[in-house]
Amino acid sequence: MPRFDVHDHRHALKQLKDTGATSLWENRNAVACPVCDAEFDRLFTTRETGTTFPESDGARFCLLRDEDAIHLFRH
Repeated sequence: MPRFDVHDHRHALKQLKDTGATSLWENRNAVACPVCDAEFDRLFTTRETGTTFPESDGARFCLLRDEDAIHLFRH
């Protein structure tokens, strides 16, 4: 299973926001996504079970992590 440790890539990422439970990062050094190996633009991390993303392009996203999967809902 792919794994990603922000601290291993801290030198290549710029932290844009940190709430303590969630953080938003900008990829400044062409770090590859651990899932698909393509470069990503931004990284959102959370330790919360459920998270609502701010509205973007008129859509709002909610993320729910349970024991079996991560579920991304677009509203």
